[in-house]
Amino acid sequence: MFTIKKHMNKSLGMKLLVYALVILVFWIKMSYIQGNIFSLNVENANEGRILLFNPLSSILLIFGLGILLGGRRGMFVSYILGSVLLYVNVLFYREYNDFITIPMISQVANLADLGGSITTILEPSDILLFVDVLLAAFLLFYLKPSRLQVFKPKRREGFLLAIIAVPLFLLNLQWAETERTDLLERAFDRNMLVKYIGLINYHVYDAVLQGQTEMKKTFADSNELVPAINYVNENEQEDSDRLEGIAEGKNVIVLSLESTQTFVVDNTLHGEELTPYFNDLKEDGIYFDNFYHQVKQGRTSDSEFLLANSLYPLNRGAVFFTHSGNEYKGMPGLLSENGYFTNVMHANDKTFWNRNVMYDSLGYDEFFSKEDYEITEEKSHSWGYMDEYFFQDSLDKMEEMEQPFYSKLITLTNHYPFTLPEDKQLIEPGETGSNTLNRYFQTIRYQDEALKEFVERFKASDLYDDTILVIYGDHFGISENHQKAMGEYLGKDINDYEQFQLQRVPLLLYGKDIEPEKNHTVGGQIDLRPTITNLLGIEDDNPIQFGHDLLDEDRRQLMITRD
Repeated sequence: MFTIKKHMNKSLGMKLLVYALVILVFWIKMSYIQGNIFSLNVENANEGRILLFNPLSSILLIFGLGILLGGRRGMFVSYILGSVLLYVNVLFYREYNDFITIPMISQVANLADLGGSITTILEPSDILLFVDVLLAAFLLFYLKPSRLQVFKPKRREGFLLAIIAVPLFLLNLQWAETERTDLLERAFDRNMLVKYIGLINYHVYDAVLQGQTEMKKTFADSNELVPAINYVNENEQEDSDRLEGIAEGKNVIVLSLESTQTFVVDNTLHGEELTPYFNDLKEDGIYFDNFYHQVKQGRTSDSEFLLANSLYPLNRGAVFFTHSGNEYKGMPGLLSENGYFTNVMHANDKTFWNRNVMYDSLGYDEFFSKEDYEITEEKSHSWGYMDEYFFQDSLDKMEEMEQPFYSKLITLTNHYPFTLPEDKQLIEPGETGSNTLNRYFQTIRYQDEALKEFVERFKASDLYDDTILVIYGDHFGISENHQKAMGEYLGKDINDYEQFQLQRVPLLLYGKDIEPEKNHTVGGQIDLRPTITNLLGIEDDNPIQFGHDLLDEDRRQLMITRD
């Protein structure tokens, strides 16, 4: 009897030891990733202790559920899934300085088009982030009953681990709120949430938020719009009559320049201008130097949504995916009602960002995707059809269109990972500590040359007299993760203010009857729709929109980011 009891105690002790070791290994890995790979801005020792403690509850939860559902194998599957979740966030964070959300998972179709982008984000040292999986496998499968007569997890032990996770999380949350009160009300600040409650707990909370969102959509009532409409009407500024109707009846060509930020304008590298043509072109139009992007996780699609609707995009996910079935009073539909042929030209797969569905909801008459261009391998690189050829073919299409038309062209070449064929490199790469930024200078310079060819040919065409150009940057190209290298290039420390200034993107209104002007108005992409409709002299009866004409001299100097 004593021998059996002694053996059981030994077995239990060894089992607890294996549990503890597996948990400890994953805890160390998760703490390393949160503290060293993610830039979570730990400001004091207390925050550092919270960051070190917060993985524990989530580790107990996922391992407990693994044991509960599948014993030892279930625990190992949980270990692998947890490792994959961490690594996916590592890759996403490297590029976007942000974390994956549930709505982003619905955009998995976009992965097929990422190609070289993903391989560029990968680093050889990443393999080290999975070495611990082998150690976990050794602990869970080598130390099995046939060797040490230990470690056959029982379901109740998994249940117990999951239960223990709950008070640990509540302790974590209470501790975190000593630093930041009402923490869970700040879902918009994902960096802060991960810093205080940990990455896996953040994902659990994100799933809860998604459930709440789906519930709201299910029980949404159109009557709830009434207070919003009343508020907008009560606080709406009077329409401006400055330049109203100056482009009445004219064609509109909108050029959405991929990943183009204002810091490259009038700037140089190796003594050469980065955007020599745009620098000259902006002197002949209305150039806005305090214009900001307002996108979030939807990137280019968010900028399109802002342009079309004068509404903010979502903080989580991309509205092009999550709300493509909604009914919109989009600017394309409005212009169609006023006799315009509205279209988009983008030499990418029509399903990317769910555009083929969303464009119908916004009221576009036609979408010219890559199927409508004669794309060859010689004219393609990285993300697809290079800008110079895309511009040429798109102008050919516009010259054959019934007028008036509204055409939006979306470029591709200046897209991460910012690579070019050697014969298209018009400037030497940068010499900062970031290869991404170094290559970005080259693709920006190429894009400027492609823009030159397009605009010069446009000016020589019959379209010039009856068309206005709207040229704007869609979103940032260089994320905060390259802050140090950006500081090297600009010759200054990139503090929070400077980082915010880097979110400016160029905006230029150009046409035969537009008088040159450098406009210092503070505005954002949400203001594009009312500015364009004012120039066209079209009455916009959309009851809910939050932008205001950028040309109104009495407008409030205000720009609100999606944060």
